[in-house]
Amino acid sequence: MSTKISIKELPSRNPDPSTAKAHHVGSPPSAFINPWPSYAQPSGGTWEILKMRFGSHPERNFIPVPEGANGARSDQLVKVLKPTWGVDQRDKLRATWIGHASWLVETPVAKGAERGVRILFDPVFSERTSPSNYFGPKRYTPTPCTLDELPDPDIVVISHNHYDHLDIETVKPLYDRTKNRIHFFVPLGLKQWFLEHVGCSDHEVTQLDWWESREAHIEGLGSVELTCCPAQHTSRRTAFDSAKTLWSSWSLKTTTKTLYFAGDTAYQLLGTPSPCPAFSQIGKTLGPFDLAMLPIGLYSPMKFASAVHVHPEQALEIHKAVRSKLSLGMHYGTVRGGLSAVFEPVTDPPRRWREAAEKEGIWCGGGVEGDGTHVDFKKGGAGLCHVGETVAV
Repeated sequence: MSTKISIKELPSRNPDPSTAKAHHVGSPPSAFINPWPSYAQPSGGTWEILKMRFGSHPERNFIPVPEGANGARSDQLVKVLKPTWGVDQRDKLRATWIGHASWLVETPVAKGAERGVRILFDPVFSERTSPSNYFGPKRYTPTPCTLDELPDPDIVVISHNHYDHLDIETVKPLYDRTKNRIHFFVPLGLKQWFLEHVGCSDHEVTQLDWWESREAHIEGLGSVELTCCPAQHTSRRTAFDSAKTLWSSWSLKTTTKTLYFAGDTAYQLLGTPSPCPAFSQIGKTLGPFDLAMLPIGLYSPMKFASAVHVHPEQALEIHKAVRSKLSLGMHYGTVRGGLSAVFEPVTDPPRRWREAAEKEGIWCGGGVEGDGTHVDFKKGGAGLCHVGETVAV
């Protein structure tokens, strides 16, 4: 069992150092912004959002989560499989979908090592993605295993602090059981939360700004390179801390494979002049990627959501921009957003993802929109997988 994790600073990967602090508010930063023309604060504010959520908006299209016979799980929903974690594919980079934006990734096993390095992205095992166990978006797709059954990760990577990506009821028990042999990577400003709420020591959390890189070496298992990358989104856990900590996507590099985890991001707010340029910068600087996980759901209504979320057709543009060989859809099929729930049927994101990929000639199957077979990673392109399924490249 690994007992030592060492972190080494690497040179910045920023392709345009002149804009290195464009997303900072103040010096040192007290808050953060999206610095591109692809973003603007949606008009109308909280009152407009409440009207759209609870009023009689003409675009409201609430459709309940499909159910099978006698309340069984519907075939229209993603399947939930018992994870194997790809133990029979030790020579490959393996990614197992836990649901929503949660993935357990294991690197190819180095010669003489017991296993690969395990990296856990945005783990959420709670029933609700909210500050309370009694209200807020509720999971309609269970996790494929319990938290106790999850293999111990060496590294946990967080994209931002929203409740559907940072879950105290997951990260605290994980830390308690793996103390002194786990390391957290978080965006700028989020380290203090881990020190206060999780109980980590200072040396157990690394916070990074966009384009900053670190090498993490896990004794007896190997090394990985992690780079904090831009994303168009925001952050908040209370009514008083909006945009006080940074949001990000992440690049993972091993000796033989590369992976891109988009976290939660937009591509272009409806009506703005151009898409976010960060993705083409990521592709040129850190790509191509062998595997990418891209959000495809919770994009409705576009008037508001497109500032911070992508619809499937935009996710396909990100796939191309970051130069991904194989991209899997995520951020759907697990929970409904507070606003999108009344505008977006839960079956729409995977359907639109498949249709957009088919139109481009790059659909490679898998998941709820597949024909019953696994995603064809050799073909490459855009695909899906089931919760609990492991995709190996």
